[in-house]
Amino acid sequence: MTITASDDTQVEISMPVKPNTPSSGLPSKWYEFNLHGVSAFRVEASSGIATLFKDMFRPFLAEGLEHFDLTISEAFELLVDGAYGEAHGESDFFYNDHGVYIENPGVQIFVDEDGVRLHGKGELLVMAVPLIDRIMVQHGAAMLHAMTVDYKGHGILMPAWGGTGKTSTMSKLVKTPGFSFMGDDWTFLTRQSNLLGFAKPLFIKPYHRTLYPHLFAKTHKPLVPVALSKPISRLTTRIHPYITRFPHMASLIRKWSPEHMMVHPDQAFPNSPISAGAPLAASLFVERFEGDSIEPQFFEKDARWMTTKLIGNFFSELPRYSRLVMTTLGASGIIPIERSFGEKEDILLQALAGKPAFYLRIPRAFGPDQASDIIVETIKTVVKAAEIE
Repeated sequence: MTITASDDTQVEISMPVKPNTPSSGLPSKWYEFNLHGVSAFRVEASSGIATLFKDMFRPFLAEGLEHFDLTISEAFELLVDGAYGEAHGESDFFYNDHGVYIENPGVQIFVDEDGVRLHGKGELLVMAVPLIDRIMVQHGAAMLHAMTVDYKGHGILMPAWGGTGKTSTMSKLVKTPGFSFMGDDWTFLTRQSNLLGFAKPLFIKPYHRTLYPHLFAKTHKPLVPVALSKPISRLTTRIHPYITRFPHMASLIRKWSPEHMMVHPDQAFPNSPISAGAPLAASLFVERFEGDSIEPQFFEKDARWMTTKLIGNFFSELPRYSRLVMTTLGASGIIPIERSFGEKEDILLQALAGKPAFYLRIPRAFGPDQASDIIVETIKTVVKAAEIE
């Protein structure tokens, strides 16, 4: 396919076939996922990224669904009369009213009355996350980056930056009477204030050894010493955009990386219940800080403040290619950015209205174990403030 760029040069793009129509002529097989009955998506079973989606979205595996808001497959569609654009000065993109082709990392996204379609041969999970968030927003729920627990049938939402201590905190909370695991990284919050669990795999680091001894007793791969954990993590972050082009390699690295173990919640917490969801009772935003103070700082906040932190935290914690997808869809006008953020803001403001909201700052000098002890005690304070019996 040839597209004329803005400088009149001819750009050749190979997008010859319709999606979901393999060359054999046989119908495709799919893995189907039902996200709490709010929305549904499917992934072509023969694609290189199918196994990863099965692992990450295992709690939502389903069969026989009749409608899908998102379809993920490898084969490209024809992109007719594509205009030329540039995102971040790093990646060219070509688009029409309903679809966009992003040259690097080599994906297509189409949005029309039939739903959203994502095509490509790389590790499409990072490209799919902002699309799933957008679809959930259209159905009255927002995807968030947060740890979530159920306390006696009430949901506690704890958004935080990566590395704050969510996984360490969770290991201690589930041992506390009344608390159940909901998720340690992603969750959904509906307009009606229902917190929906996401029991995705946990990434257990070397410094979690004392908190999850049963996992380290069974490990079949060596993990780096604690002192090397952060440098290895930074290196992994830098090379991640390149690895995502090769889903099989990314899967192997994720499985065998000496940086962490990827385990499912039922393995991490074999004797603890896992909650699928609960009405939101309160929220607590946690972050580390540098400064002269050596004491944690705790503040009460309001729904608007928490909404701003939730949206900013989710967007900031997304991988580079996830943010590229959002900005490209916005730049092309296919999913206007102002509409995306505005509609998500509206959902969160309604969901958080009247719910206690708090802000906890912990000195960076505190180690993960000490920080998680402080978070656990603060969550107990939050539970009391929410008047949960």
